[in-house]
Amino acid sequence: MAKKKAVVVGARGTTGRNVVQALEQDGGWDIIGLSRQPAGYDTKAKFISVDIEDIKDAEKKLSKLTDTTHIFYCGLAGGFEAENVEGNLALLKNAVTVLDKAAPKLERVILTEGGKYYGCHLGPFKTPSVETDPRHMPPNFYYNQQDFLTKLKKGKNWDMTVVRPEIVIGLSAGVPLNTLNFIAVYATIARELDIPFDFPGRPAAWHALNKYTDAEILGRFEVWAATNPKCAGEEFNITNGDMFRWEYLWDRIGEAFGCRRGRVRPCSLTNLMSDKGPVWDAIVKKYKLKPYKMDQLANWIFADWVFARDWDIILEDRKRIAFGYSEIIFTEDMFDNYFKRMKALKIIP
Repeated sequence: MAKKKAVVVGARGTTGRNVVQALEQDGGWDIIGLSRQPAGYDTKAKFISVDIEDIKDAEKKLSKLTDTTHIFYCGLAGGFEAENVEGNLALLKNAVTVLDKAAPKLERVILTEGGKYYGCHLGPFKTPSVETDPRHMPPNFYYNQQDFLTKLKKGKNWDMTVVRPEIVIGLSAGVPLNTLNFIAVYATIARELDIPFDFPGRPAAWHALNKYTDAEILGRFEVWAATNPKCAGEEFNITNGDMFRWEYLWDRIGEAFGCRRGRVRPCSLTNLMSDKGPVWDAIVKKYKLKPYKMDQLANWIFADWVFARDWDIILEDRKRIAFGYSEIIFTEDMFDNYFKRMKALKIIP
């Protein structure tokens, strides 16, 4: 049987790299990763350096991928703002339009969205959120991307599947929009300076319910959904399956790093960590860690955004379980597992 060929857009990011690794584990795939920079992790996938926001570069690099059967779209055009409609739509449009024209055997496009689809970034919203919930008042680039694909696929032989994780937790050193990284860096610095590991969000955020998504589960789910006939034209939430409150998880994280127990102390990590680059450099040297700069690991503006959300954020994922994908993990175990692996990889001491 002929191999399937996957093109992973944004293959260097937290989601994209886990899709690549899930494809490798699944077997039977030729894999092409697209990103501006090299992979940054061990993979046998072929990487193409391309600026997809530049349509000429996209046409030059992607028009040769004529045997593509599946597109996994995990791209993000700078920042994390739902209002960046123009940049994110161009990124998707350029990639998929070129491949649609070049690849007559294209079967499915898997579009990765997120909890912002439901307005979780705007304030309190309906929870649990389900796939049939109405949209909020735009702008929201997910809406533009999904509408573009829905229109583009009319009359075509390929279909699409939409996947919506919440905060994605996974290994991706060198990708600063990563909650795992900034928590690990913050805890490491707190321990090194022998200061309490304070929770920087507001009291309501300390008590609010959350559902996060393990990047490895997300990657495996996307690969599973890509070839499951039942998933054509469907939208799926995907989380770890459990819920957590920081008030019952934060101290456990601090203990894993050997930190002094802190308290709820609302502050801006953007401001608090603005002068900590030299502290991190000294930690890297002291413990012989991989030579990442602090800003290569942690985006503190993103961290402030995560901890500022002091309302429940619960994506209900019964649908993906009903369709046959039932993998779950306890969130506290997920964090423990990833911190151990970051230590083994010498990203943190």
